[in-house]
Amino acid sequence: MRILIIGAGEVGYYLASRLSTEGQDVVVIDRNPEAIRRLEHLDVQLLQATGSSPEILEEAGVGSASMVVAVTDSDEVNMIACLFTNALNPVATKIARIRDTNLSRFPHIMGRDFLDLSLVINPEQEVSKTVLKLLEVPGASDVVDLADGLVKLIGVRAGARSSLTGLTMIELGQLALGNQFLVAAISRADQLIIPRGPDRIMAGDLVYLIIQPSVVAEVMELFGAKVFSLKRVVVVGGGVSGFALAKALEKMPVKTKLIERDPERCAFLAEKLDKITVLNGDGTDKDLLREENIAETDTLVVLTGDEEENILISLLGQQLGARQTITRISKPGYMPLVHAVGLERVVSPRMAAANAILQHIRRGKVISVTQIKGEEAEVIEFVALETSDIVGCPLSVLKFPAGAIIGAIVRAGQVIVPKGDTIIQPEDRVVILARREAIAKVEKALTVKLTHF
Repeated sequence: MRILIIGAGEVGYYLASRLSTEGQDVVVIDRNPEAIRRLEHLDVQLLQATGSSPEILEEAGVGSASMVVAVTDSDEVNMIACLFTNALNPVATKIARIRDTNLSRFPHIMGRDFLDLSLVINPEQEVSKTVLKLLEVPGASDVVDLADGLVKLIGVRAGARSSLTGLTMIELGQLALGNQFLVAAISRADQLIIPRGPDRIMAGDLVYLIIQPSVVAEVMELFGAKVFSLKRVVVVGGGVSGFALAKALEKMPVKTKLIERDPERCAFLAEKLDKITVLNGDGTDKDLLREENIAETDTLVVLTGDEEENILISLLGQQLGARQTITRISKPGYMPLVHAVGLERVVSPRMAAANAILQHIRRGKVISVTQIKGEEAEVIEFVALETSDIVGCPLSVLKFPAGAIIGAIVRAGQVIVPKGDTIIQPEDRVVILARREAIAKVEKALTVKLTHF
């Protein structure tokens, strides 16, 4: 698959790196020489030029491209690039990063008659949605809705006093709640394990569960997680993500305060927000956090545009007694650091954008793609096709790739936690968790066999 990526910022860089390792034919266009030099170690074609030029698009091979992803910092450049792509290759999938939320009022511009965009992404808006999911399940490190909310993926740390510590996967399946959740992966000592029957839960493991929503709180307590109701939230950073989050929190029975350093931005936020207390201040000010009773806060959400400041404020909040923190981090190199210092709940604009884009790249009838554990694995939700390899035989005899696990099946609105004798039927919605190196083999299993034609 030939993919043109316009813009070599954090999102473009990550996509180019990820797709090149998967053997995709990738071309990256950016006018910034420093951004281009960052990608020279990758197996991709690089063009230092303006991606909104039809001449440059032709030079990059847009006529044979399956997909064009425009993710520069300029909405206008991204839209013009997709407009010219539409003229030069109407059948190519077009994805654009557009930050201006006012443009959503003009859907016909994005639609088939003009830009014909398959996807519009706003990473900052996606960050606020991710935060809201984490706030739904306080105590979880990851929360993802699957199958229209019938199933969730949650990450939970196994406590030393957990009644499940030491149990094997077989023994977990024999519990009273065993037919309502499945351990899909275990993160232990920087290693991601796809567990099998004899594997055990160990104290300190970060366990990824595919679970029915009705038993989330009960199962989390079994793992020793501190489950609590959300009453008080403090948000630091009133940019696009912070503002979108505050607007959503206004509709919830949660007492919320928003701290923003810029006085002009504070005035804007105070005018637009009716139920949120807006404070002009510095989130790194320990005295300010104390004055705002951070020790009584259920969740401190830190969403400023400064990565280092976000880490500092989150650590300060933990020290002062906040029950949990959620931290905005974009730079991939910071991920191991933040987990090492105890910041487990991290949201990333880059990863949010990549999740949305990967859904359109993965082969098969894919509904959603979500990366977990520092992008080491993907949770893929798809519709089972009649002639794919996974349909029609018991899972116990299915030759499924090592490093991947089928976590849930949804059939006619009913959730099935898979067992050895479970048989996937056509049109089932299936949730798979796969390590990065197994994804290509999983894709092959999901696609229609050529003999069908």
